[in-house]
Amino acid sequence: MAKIEFGSQVYTWFMQGTGSAYDNKLDHMIKVAAESGFTSIEPMVLEPFPTYWLGDFKDPAKLKDTLAKHNMKLAGLALVCGWNDEKENDAERAAADYAIATLKHFPGAKLGTVPLPSNRKNLQERRMNLAKNVNAVSRRAVDAGLVCSFHPNSPPSSVVRTQDDYDVVLNSIDPTVTGWTPDVGHIIRGGMDVIETMTKWGHLVNHIHYKDFSGNGPEPWAQMGTGKLDFHKITEWLTLRNYEGWIICEDECHDAIGDPDGVTRQNGEWCKENLLPLVG
Repeated sequence: MAKIEFGSQVYTWFMQGTGSAYDNKLDHMIKVAAESGFTSIEPMVLEPFPTYWLGDFKDPAKLKDTLAKHNMKLAGLALVCGWNDEKENDAERAAADYAIATLKHFPGAKLGTVPLPSNRKNLQERRMNLAKNVNAVSRRAVDAGLVCSFHPNSPPSSVVRTQDDYDVVLNSIDPTVTGWTPDVGHIIRGGMDVIETMTKWGHLVNHIHYKDFSGNGPEPWAQMGTGKLDFHKITEWLTLRNYEGWIICEDECHDAIGDPDGVTRQNGEWCKENLLPLVG
């Protein structure tokens, strides 16, 4: 049976736009995620660093103590940078260096590399620059003993959102230093079939994000289990391939703006009832 656990991504709490309502409240997010049945959390590091995403919990000792208090693990850190130039700029380098140094305190936690959407100008050059930067950051992380995973996304301004984008970038990342995080909601929003896409690059899959898709234009996300994605089929795909690792729920539905705690609790209950039996 596949060794799969379920975790929670902190972006669900930052749907207000600025995220200021949850500034320096990562301990609250950890507590709610644990009460919801999740066994890990995945915070974010956004350049320029530091930002409100971590607050006082940028101290590894404080983060470790808080996780232990709630019997939780750190699934990883999502490092979010533009990486538009051929090499990292100073702010991107500082954020990456912080993330790598911090993750060394948490054996098994992954470094996620996430492109920050800005625009789709000079697309081919930007795709290649992104791949170069992801490879460079991942190489430093691997040399430090970490495991890495590249996470594309799908806002209209993202450099990696369509089949063509995936063909260029996923074929340009170095599989000796980084895997790939299929975010199933972003895949379907980009006009691709989730199972076909995951199968095409199945050799890279070492982490995964679940969010549901409504297909409704300006509000494309649905609460877990209410949209168009077949999470049972996706989870079966993972188990049949003996996937071992985290399924991270990152709910971005409209209700998360006003009630991220409630959305997280619903996600945990839905996963417990519908997906946990599939993974044993």
